[in-house]
Amino acid sequence: MRVFKASCIVFPLALLLGGCAHHTAPAARTFAPRSVAAPAGGIRTLVVTVSADAAAATDDEDAFADDNLDFLNEEENEAPPSVADPLSGWNRAMFTFNDRAYFWVLKPVAKAYKAVAPEPMRVGIKNFFYNLAMPIRLANCLLQGKFKSAGLELERFFINSTVGCAGLGDLSPFYPDLQIPPEDLGQTFGRYGAGEGFYIVWPLLGPSTLRDTLGKIGDIFIDPVTYFNTATIGIGTRAFDTINDTSLRLGDYEAIKESALDPYVSFRNGYIQFRRKQIHE
Repeated sequence: MRVFKASCIVFPLALLLGGCAHHTAPAARTFAPRSVAAPAGGIRTLVVTVSADAAAATDDEDAFADDNLDFLNEEENEAPPSVADPLSGWNRAMFTFNDRAYFWVLKPVAKAYKAVAPEPMRVGIKNFFYNLAMPIRLANCLLQGKFKSAGLELERFFINSTVGCAGLGDLSPFYPDLQIPPEDLGQTFGRYGAGEGFYIVWPLLGPSTLRDTLGKIGDIFIDPVTYFNTATIGIGTRAFDTINDTSLRLGDYEAIKESALDPYVSFRNGYIQFRRKQIHE
């Protein structure tokens, strides 16, 4: 029944847009302060922000990294999270490297791409890649015992892959129960009690922890992109996804960085905050 209703809504919209894409894939979950995914290089990185009070109380999607990231609705007076940072020298060097890669390479390429690709097309591509990554979310829902969420992931995948034109359209806004937080292996480890270990910033990949790094490696084996014909095609696909995603977020990273007293500390605290919220959802 949902598919029939969805088709009645989508096809007129598709004709108006001149394509199938008309809505972005959902964020991890929207909290209050502004946050951004600002990818860099061939692989997406995570850029997050923390509250002004948190930044002032202490001295990174990613100056470059992960899917739609509108989050961090923190209490204003909440103390910033703490995490072991024994590799701070390496981490600050990689933060600077990623920052320069963003401004010198990724941003110019994303701006040129934005100039020639209309927004509905770019949103549709973003939706397509989110839909394609469904096996990662499904597997981790099952591993965490979230069987209802696993069923909703399958339902959403089926609707978007059919009525949504191979995932280019995202119909979940019409069905709020389908807008569930995405799951990954790092979150699964956290749900089973695994600690963060220590904080680390990877070149191009951006902020992470020991736990999330191991989780990311596991997720790679579930990601369909990993099994594209050759490694070159897989890397190229990820690079294109990163450029496309960045083109929809130009200016966000710059605004966050400029408002932080110490961008490295602010981004680190924001990343840890975000991941802890995801695990406890």
